[in-house]
Amino acid sequence: MSFAVPTQLETEINELISHYPEKRSASLMLLHAVQEHFGWISKDAIEWIANKLELKPINIYELVTFYPMFRQEPAGKYQIKVCRTLSCALGGSKGLFKHFCDKLGLDAHKHGLQTTKDGRFSIEFVECIASCGTAPVMMVNEALHEGVSSQQADQILEGCK
Repeated sequence: MSFAVPTQLETEINELISHYPEKRSASLMLLHAVQEHFGWISKDAIEWIANKLELKPINIYELVTFYPMFRQEPAGKYQIKVCRTLSCALGGSKGLFKHFCDKLGLDAHKHGLQTTKDGRFSIEFVECIASCGTAPVMMVNEALHEGVSSQQADQILEGCK
């Protein structure tokens, strides 16, 4: 296995594990820590985490594939998340998502994370972003954008270049 965790991250992970009565209970926290550091969860990362927690890789893989917040492939520099829950759907999030996909040359009908060929942008439909009263809402990395129109979407993309 060629996966290596920097010393500082491993120290953080060891600290996280120490907060749980059983190592296995730290699984989600380790996945978050590894994804935050590397940007995604690779097969080697799954094996490393499983080994660290004295589990089988399938025990970690099932978490990665169950929870939609974990990525199994690298994301772009700018990660666009468009809310798809009811309020945003009624507010036009499907059209907003399609607008972004058209602008970025991606498939609006494809499920899951999509990344542009140059690796600059990733987009995905996500569950509630928790701003239902200002639909449709979206995020670019950690920045929340509310009541986004197609014109505002174009301005947001321009701001990322």
